[in-house]
Amino acid sequence: MTPFKLKIITPEKTFFSGDTTQIIAKTTMGNVGILHGHVPYVANLVSSPILIEVDGELKEAALSGGFLKVSPDDVVVVTYAIEWADEIDVARAERSKQNAEERMKRHESQKEFDRAEKKLKRALNRLLVAGRKH
Repeated sequence: MTPFKLKIITPEKTFFSGDTTQIIAKTTMGNVGILHGHVPYVANLVSSPILIEVDGELKEAALSGGFLKVSPDDVVVVTYAIEWADEIDVARAERSKQNAEERMKRHESQKEFDRAEKKLKRALNRLLVAGRKH
């Protein structure tokens, strides 16, 4: 497969910048696979695993929402947070899951419930990518 440039950025850092031959991500409309020569495309991403082929190996990362922009020259992913599967602190993700579930039970407003639900989805995604059953 022909490689293309991929850049993944968060508010804090550039997570990945280099060549890849494919990525698979989940948009609000479903999964999308991107290969070299993909038509120009923009999509919102949801908290989910993202697969990135690096040096012939598919690597998995936990992506926390954002958007994807495919242009003729490159692909850019902007996300709130992302981490490789082997970098996930499982104990911290478990605590985040428990805290979010407690907040959802005792929420005082819809805004608090929505915020807790978003945190729960992020924690579950991190646990999924880390290979942990929940």
